[in-house]
Amino acid sequence: MPTRHFLSTDDFSKKELMDVLFSAKEVKSKPNKYADVLKGKVIGLLFNKPSTRTRVSFEAGIYQLGGSAIFLTEKEIQIGRGESIADTAKVLSRYLNGIVIRTFDHQHLVEFSQNSQMPVINGLSDLLHPCQILADVFTILEKKKKIDGIKIAYIGDGSNNMAHSWIQMAGRIGLTLSIATPSSYPPDKKILESSDLKNIEITDDIKKAAKNADVLYTDVWVSMGQEIEREKRLNQFKNYQINKDILKIASPGAIVMHCLPAHPGEEITKDVLYGPQSCIFDEAENRLHAQKALMIKLVI
Repeated sequence: MPTRHFLSTDDFSKKELMDVLFSAKEVKSKPNKYADVLKGKVIGLLFNKPSTRTRVSFEAGIYQLGGSAIFLTEKEIQIGRGESIADTAKVLSRYLNGIVIRTFDHQHLVEFSQNSQMPVINGLSDLLHPCQILADVFTILEKKKKIDGIKIAYIGDGSNNMAHSWIQMAGRIGLTLSIATPSSYPPDKKILESSDLKNIEITDDIKKAAKNADVLYTDVWVSMGQEIEREKRLNQFKNYQINKDILKIASPGAIVMHCLPAHPGEEITKDVLYGPQSCIFDEAENRLHAQKALMIKLVI
């Protein structure tokens, strides 16, 4: 049986994604039941980008499932001195039972997985952030008790990894998604071409996207590696902020989500970010539970 990887939500069928989400619910409610499922297993964490939630949630999750984690950076292994990705994947496959990779170039993940005999999980690339999306949809299920009929409004940078991940997930499981972004920051063409866009709308009208939305979602305007574009981006996105006025346009009881870290006063105002309709810290916690469910599926 070929090794399964999770580089994007497109790697799983709708049923498999829903199975992981429902498994996350059980893992969260009955942690002791799964305390030894990774006993004797070793998971590598190869990170080329700084991290708070991804690193800590994966490390904690591995230990809570009874496994062991090894944290690595490019500077600590020979890949930082010119050893190929292919050779690194083949060698680490002899030692580890799975690996989480957080990197810039998504193609590095693809190449690694093509040479790996162990499951490879995308902990984040510049193109996609599928583990975050698992946690996000799990959070929506917790708060709204359903997915069908739920409208998500993603507001901000339509060209970043969160927008792409929302497009893939929405297309895969049939979510209604409206992305409000300046026309100069559209989603990647290949992501759009490979996704089912039946219930997905791309617009430059923030009010249109937010109207009757059950979920208002945003991300930073300036991601890691884009600091040189900061002033330009702040100007381009200044009208794509989630604030009280936008919240009023959404459905009553709409929840506010952000993958964090946030820049209050930029993509979202402080009062909304920390207001009563925000669930950002539940969302952050759910990285732990969703990823535990994912590792159970892939590694055991």
